[in-house]
Amino acid sequence: MTVSGGLLGLVLGVGLLLAWRSGPRAPQRRDADRRPGRRHQLLAEAGLTGINGAQLVALQVALGMVAAVLVLVTTRTVTISGVFGVFGAAVPHLMVRRLAAKRRADLREIWPEVVDNLASAVRAGLSLPEALAALAVRGPEVLRPAFARFAADHRSTGRFSDALDRLKDDLADPVGDRIVETLRVAREVGGSDLGRVLRTLSAFLREDARARAELETRQGWVVQAARLAVAAPWVVLLLLATQQQTLAAYDSPVGTALLVGGGAVCVAAYRLMLRIGRLPQDLRVLQ
Repeated sequence: MTVSGGLLGLVLGVGLLLAWRSGPRAPQRRDADRRPGRRHQLLAEAGLTGINGAQLVALQVALGMVAAVLVLVTTRTVTISGVFGVFGAAVPHLMVRRLAAKRRADLREIWPEVVDNLASAVRAGLSLPEALAALAVRGPEVLRPAFARFAADHRSTGRFSDALDRLKDDLADPVGDRIVETLRVAREVGGSDLGRVLRTLSAFLREDARARAELETRQGWVVQAARLAVAAPWVVLLLLATQQQTLAAYDSPVGTALLVGGGAVCVAAYRLMLRIGRLPQDLRVLQ
């Protein structure tokens, strides 16, 4: 009776498993449809499309090791060399973030010109693909390669929507995403108000860029002062590391704890300052 009950339970369990496996499931996302990682997005926003996230990590590791070895040879102190090795590893990531911020600021200034060119082309009777392709010649210099690739994609495939998706990836900018999606909707549903919408968007972008430039100018000296305040103790530490008594003090467990605690406090204070004074950034919600 026990064997029959166990066999019945096993058959029932297998049946339920097969029924569950044969039921409807959520479609698997293809690799091409997955959202890119944060490091990949940062590289794209910085305009560094020639390298990937793994190469950036390798560069960080290599630079961190070089910095640690140089400080170790100079000071012969493992603790201090480890601290500056961490700083060296963070330099490439910080440089990429700086390039991304600079590229966003540059694009913020030229997007109104792009929208004006599109509005003029639409008003002249050009189709949307022709208007976008014309930006490869008449548009701002920094964006011409992206629009040239769009023109080549559209000529080779004839699929406007797919070419727009690739254009968004090349532009890697929130304003570019909004413009592309506006053009996509206009292409799909039609309408005669596209020119007016583009002119309104151009005026809004100019006003936003002007206001943000004023705020960033006023904020710049505060950020620079905070960076100097964070960097100064570590520069002093590097200078003090030339004395043997200082090296012996920081090689002790108490000295190591002091360095770790000081580093944590500096990072926390710097990030808190950036968060308090940070201006709202556009997010790529339409990517």
